[in-house]
Amino acid sequence: MIENQKIRPAQVVGPLGEPLTLDSLPKPGTTRWVVRRKAEVVAAVNGGLLTFEEVCERYGLTLEEFAGWKRAVERSGMPGLRVTRIQHYKSLYERQQKY
Repeated sequence: MIENQKIRPAQVVGPLGEPLTLDSLPKPGTTRWVVRRKAEVVAAVNGGLLTFEEVCERYGLTLEEFAGWKRAVERSGMPGLRVTRIQHYKSLYERQQKY
């Protein structure tokens, strides 16, 4: 039945404005996560190209890890995904919430 099937877009807009498809996403099993790759995966989920569960299975991530990426993008954009600056962006966000 068609009503049980979810309609997915063929492509979504990536973090840099480029079109993203399933083929252009990082390969399954990726272990080296640079900012751009994290942002592409978050954009794919936000656009409906993949679900949380599919991302976690495809890349071996925990829901908490992916939720952290999504939260970082929402708070600080792509720079928030930089591992070396996590504490800086976290404290910046907390200061912004006070005012």
